[in-house]
Amino acid sequence: MRKVLVVIDMQNDFIDGSLGTAEAVAIVPKVVEKMKGYDPWNIFLTRDTHYENYLETQEGRRLPVKHCIKDTWGWQLRAEVAEAAGKAVVVDKPTFGSSQLASMLMVERAQMAMEIELVGLCTDICVVSNALLFKAAMPEAPITVDASCCAGVTPERHRAALETMRSCQIDVINE
Repeated sequence: MRKVLVVIDMQNDFIDGSLGTAEAVAIVPKVVEKMKGYDPWNIFLTRDTHYENYLETQEGRRLPVKHCIKDTWGWQLRAEVAEAAGKAVVVDKPTFGSSQLASMLMVERAQMAMEIELVGLCTDICVVSNALLFKAAMPEAPITVDASCCAGVTPERHRAALETMRSCQIDVINE
């Protein structure tokens, strides 16, 4: 069975930029260490991607903090994460979940049994969105979230998202 790692939005703005948190900073070494346990061809990374008109979008009106504007420092993957990724696939996504990545994984899963592990930011927004999207698209695929390699907007929201995923038959490890 092929085991893939999906690294969600380990970008500067979510770590120590405009939406950064101490918890996000703390998981960076753990995520990098996790990535080193995978061949780059088994790693997929997402990158939250917005444009200058972000504040005019529905998301921007509800979260009026410019972040992950394409081609800015904040949009870039954290340097050590990018280095650990090597030639892994990076998927830019305009919203919380990546239907493009879900489709890519579905095609690959049709060719070979696959287990999916997720790590990254933010547990309560983009990690949970992608985990649920993958579970809906591939209900028989084993999906795991490593809680020690994730951080939420707040610790409370992190825990709530883990519980939501667990309720939807997504395995949560390393709490």
